[in-house]
Amino acid sequence: MGQSIMLSLQLALTEIGDDNVKIYPRDSGFNNPEKLIQALASLRDENVKIVIGPISHEDFKNLSDFKDMIFISPSNINPRVQSNILSIGISLESQITSIENFIKENKRKKTVIMYPKNKYANLIDSKISSIDLDNKKIFKYNSDPKLLTADIEKLTNYKQRKKNLISRVKLLEDKDDEVSKLELKRLEQMYTIGKVNFDSVIIIDFGDSLKSVLTSLVYSDVDQEEVLIVTVNQWFDKSIFLENSIKSLYYPSVNIKNFKKYTDKYLEIYGVQPSEITILTYDALGLIYYIWNKKNYKISSLKDFIMKDNIKGKIGTFNFKDGKLIQKLDMYRASDKKFIRF
Repeated sequence: MGQSIMLSLQLALTEIGDDNVKIYPRDSGFNNPEKLIQALASLRDENVKIVIGPISHEDFKNLSDFKDMIFISPSNINPRVQSNILSIGISLESQITSIENFIKENKRKKTVIMYPKNKYANLIDSKISSIDLDNKKIFKYNSDPKLLTADIEKLTNYKQRKKNLISRVKLLEDKDDEVSKLELKRLEQMYTIGKVNFDSVIIIDFGDSLKSVLTSLVYSDVDQEEVLIVTVNQWFDKSIFLENSIKSLYYPSVNIKNFKKYTDKYLEIYGVQPSEITILTYDALGLIYYIWNKKNYKISSLKDFIMKDNIKGKIGTFNFKDGKLIQKLDMYRASDKKFIRF
């Protein structure tokens, strides 16, 4: 990760093309407070004012002795601007704002917000409390795949809908008229009868766990023509196409053209694919350089970064609202092995 970030900064440095901008790399370790503090102390000795990092929000508690420095972090846990820390990651708040607008634009009236019962559940609880949607319902599921299907069956009332189908089939089997025969033939292609009690679902999950949820929704016979299925930023992960049967999956993300342009350039120069988070560190250097120029080549404090206007980077546009940095994200649809801006 450290090497990938260094290469992203080198790429940004080359594109800026200003010899007055210099990078002072330091190894801050991983989950190693002592090494992080040593790295920051050595940067302070070099009179470095601005640090791109730390990556993890957990490391913020180790920055208390470095109030004279400014930290631009790619963390996405808390978008609130702190005294000397600015997190520019794709926060859940930014994603929720885009998803909420998307749900409203599509005139959905019954939304289920789903997420697993894991160590992040309390954090998600606090983040989604402000969602302003009609008839929203919170549903927490077991992250164990062996128990997940049963949870989704409860959510979708699958067993009752299955019984409804069996009862209807038995009733039609005793009839001999043409209409009944046609309906029976149609029902033989179905797994359940009846709709689920929601018209949109927001799944806050990632990786294999998300894929398991999507598979369970298909297994539970959720009508994808009737129910809008939305998740959070997946960084254009193509494995979504290969490992689930969802026809259209929607989620907010960074600008796909800029993201592809960045990853293609990185691959061309360095011969490897970049980690997704590195586009944030790439953008961070561009942001610092922009502010540095705007403030006549002097940055005094984090207040210099707080502007009323929208700020445009590679990942998209962001602004500051109510003391938080909010990314303006586009909505994308993963469908037919393509990512389509919606």
